[in-house]
Amino acid sequence: MDAINDFISSLLPYTEWPMFILLIGGGLFLAFYSKFAPFRHFGHAIAVVSGKYDDKNAKGDVSSFQALSAAVAATVGLGNISGVAIAIHDGGPGVVFWIWMTALLGMGIKFYSGSLAIMYRGTDSEGKMQGGPMFYITQGMGKWAKPMAIFFSVCGLFGFLGVFTANQFTEAFMGVVEPQETIWATSEYNWKLGIGFFLAIITSIVIFGGLTKIAKVASAIVPFMVGIYLLAVIFVMASHADEVFPALKMILVEAWNFDTMVTGGFWGLVIVGVRRAMFSNEAGLGSAPMYHGQSRNDEPAKEGLVAMLGPFIDTILVCTFTAVVIILSGAYLEEGSGIVMTMSAFETTLYGIGDILLMVIVAAFALSTLFTYSYYGVKSLSFLTNAKIGKWYNVFFIIMIVFAAIASLKLVKNLIDLSYALMVIPNMIAVLYLSPKVNAASKQYFEKRKKGGA
Repeated sequence: MDAINDFISSLLPYTEWPMFILLIGGGLFLAFYSKFAPFRHFGHAIAVVSGKYDDKNAKGDVSSFQALSAAVAATVGLGNISGVAIAIHDGGPGVVFWIWMTALLGMGIKFYSGSLAIMYRGTDSEGKMQGGPMFYITQGMGKWAKPMAIFFSVCGLFGFLGVFTANQFTEAFMGVVEPQETIWATSEYNWKLGIGFFLAIITSIVIFGGLTKIAKVASAIVPFMVGIYLLAVIFVMASHADEVFPALKMILVEAWNFDTMVTGGFWGLVIVGVRRAMFSNEAGLGSAPMYHGQSRNDEPAKEGLVAMLGPFIDTILVCTFTAVVIILSGAYLEEGSGIVMTMSAFETTLYGIGDILLMVIVAAFALSTLFTYSYYGVKSLSFLTNAKIGKWYNVFFIIMIVFAAIASLKLVKNLIDLSYALMVIPNMIAVLYLSPKVNAASKQYFEKRKKGGA
């Protein structure tokens, strides 16, 4: 595994600048090109996702709320709880500022990609409606761009594996339970293997039921667990109110620390923030449009507004709260990264029981993330082959859950970082290329809404 990790690590530097330019440069362009329209209609986005503007006669398999819940299920979870800790470990508190900046730009990117998911929809070999980068690349850009869609899908076969989630859930469980040697498990390796099999079995029960079952489970779990998590961090912040402002100040000051010790100096710090923000909310990645493309919605701009809420929920809110707890607890100064750091922070600030509470929350988030990621992988393989073969991705997905439980965090993190960076390239090129189409559709929608027709 060391050889695989070394190979992946050697490729990462070549993906950093293309990813940075497309996400930050592309995000800035879209913000100005749209005249900040998505942000100006934030209130309407809330109303849409609440179901106020649902059209029961529209094409699609799930509601906009279910699509958002499923997409957020893949992002609100260990990407926020563990990913933020990894970011702070790698780049210090200042990295959180660059996570914020990337998330704000990501809201605009998701507006465009969510709109395109409705604008360009297709059907698979079984006649079921599908959406996502593969379809808006081939239908919107033309047949000449199909190699981009194929490249995206190939990278998705690896990027959409639930390896990070399975790995961090295992670490969380081991940290809380601290299992002793027993007859059936005589080593840490065996314990991790057992956890991997447990996750694989639970995940199998849901993912083989298809999109509708995944969406129903996600929409039931995600809002409740996000609420519990936010209540926990708000309680911590209220209990340590005098330390919240210094923690936020540290984030702002360290964001501009040109003497930072992070690898690569100041720009290394920024790139760490961009990577972790992308992992947190998947803006620019192209995964969420696969769900939004199946919403019961015929208005591209309306679905774009729903998609825009994803980065706000999982990064601006959840990531910020997580970061503040980690900083004010002092956990970021300790050894360890990922979920171990976050659990240490909660244990310190919630009177010794925070790690247990976090374990329960992590369990729900981990399962909901695994459910939704499997769907992305199925869609990727289905595009490359057909819907019948695509379903076999779930078997590969389940096997990799077990592998991830015993793998190192470094290997898992590098695999995801490389896959995500490569997927951003074709997706963002398509989003930028097709942005005039989105602007035209959104202008028409907002004008119709002004006249009371939407």
